[in-house]
Amino acid sequence: MTRRLRILHVVHKLDYGGLERLVGALVERLPPDRFENHILTLSDFGRFAEGLAGHAQLHQERSLRRWSMIWPLGLTRTIRALAPDVVHTHSGVWYKTSLAARRAGVPRLVHTDHGRPYPDSFKGRLLDGLAARRTDVVVAVSDALRRQMAATLVPRPAEIRVVINGIDTRRFRPRSVNGSVRGELGLPAGAPVIGSIGRLDPIKAYDVMLQAFARLRAGWSDAHGAPPSLVLVGDGPERARLAALIDRLGLRDAARLAGWRKDVENVYPAFDVFTLSSWSEGTSLGLLEAMSSGVCPVVTDVGGSGAAVGEALRHRLVPPGNPTALAAAWRDALGDSARRARDAAAGRRRVEQAFGVDAMVREYERIYSGGE
Repeated sequence: MTRRLRILHVVHKLDYGGLERLVGALVERLPPDRFENHILTLSDFGRFAEGLAGHAQLHQERSLRRWSMIWPLGLTRTIRALAPDVVHTHSGVWYKTSLAARRAGVPRLVHTDHGRPYPDSFKGRLLDGLAARRTDVVVAVSDALRRQMAATLVPRPAEIRVVINGIDTRRFRPRSVNGSVRGELGLPAGAPVIGSIGRLDPIKAYDVMLQAFARLRAGWSDAHGAPPSLVLVGDGPERARLAALIDRLGLRDAARLAGWRKDVENVYPAFDVFTLSSWSEGTSLGLLEAMSSGVCPVVTDVGGSGAAVGEALRHRLVPPGNPTALAAAWRDALGDSARRARDAAAGRRRVEQAFGVDAMVREYERIYSGGE
C-alpha cells in the first residue's frame, strides 16, 4: 500500500476569510487514500476550525516571539514532530514558517500567495523575497499577482505557478431570496441591497465603500424607489473604525456591519449587487461566490478581479480609491434591473466554466506530489 503524503497547512488563524476557505476546500477534497491533512495555526484556532476537524488534524503553535524572526525554535520543533512531507504556507506566515520548515528538514515547501499590497512594502519584499529562496513552489492565485511577484519578489520567476481559486458551484448557486435572512440582516422590505462579504481589513478599502455609499444615498430621489441598504458581512481589525465612520457619515440606519456568518451561501441571494472596493486582490473567493450565486458584481479593477469577471462584465469594473465612480456604478446597476439580471446570469456561467473547485484541487494534488 502506498504511503499517504502528509500535508501540513500553516495559517495564522482559521476565520471565515478567503484564504481559510481555500484551505478548507483543499482538506475536504484531497483524496484521503493519498493525502493526510494537518493544519497548524500560529494563533487561536478561530471560528472556522470546528468545521474542519473532521477533515484534518488541527495543531496550534503559539510560541512565536520577537526573536522568532531569527530563530523560530518552537515552530521548528512542532514541524519536526509532525514530520510532514509537504509544508504549505499561506499569505502572512511565509517567512517564519519557511525558516522553521527548512531547519526541520521538510522535503518540500509550497507557498500560496492570496494577494499582496500594491506596491509591496520594502519589508514585504525583503522578508518574502528571502522566504521565496527557500520555497520549492510559489503559487499565485491570478496572473496579475504572478506578474507582481515575478517583478519584485521571486528570484526564479519560472518557478511561480498560477493556480486560480475555485469554488463549489453547487453550494453557491442562484436561490430564491430568503425573507428570514433579510430580516436577520435588518433590511427593510423592498429596499435594494448592496452587499459585500469578506475580512474587514484596510486593503479592502471599506472606508472608500462607505464614502461611495454616502454619495449614492445623498443623490437618491423618491423617483428611484426605496433607498438602498449596504450590508458588510465579516469581521476584522477595521470593524471599530468602520462603525465610527458609519456614524460620522449619518448611515446608521442604512449601512450594517453584520459580523461573521457561516451560511454565506444563503446571504448572497439577498444582494442585488455584490461589491468590492479593494486596493488589491488575488482572485477574490467572495467575488466568485457571489457571481456563482447569480449576483451582479460591481468591483474595483485590481489584481485578478478583471480576469474573474471576464470581458462580458468589464463594464462592472471601477478604478480603486474613487468613491464617485463606485457610487455611479452602483446607481447604474440598480437602475436597470433587466441588464443587471443578464449580467448576473453571465457571471454564473463564467464561474461554472472557469472557476470550479475540483480543477483547483487537482492542481494542488500535482504540486504536492512533485508534478510539473
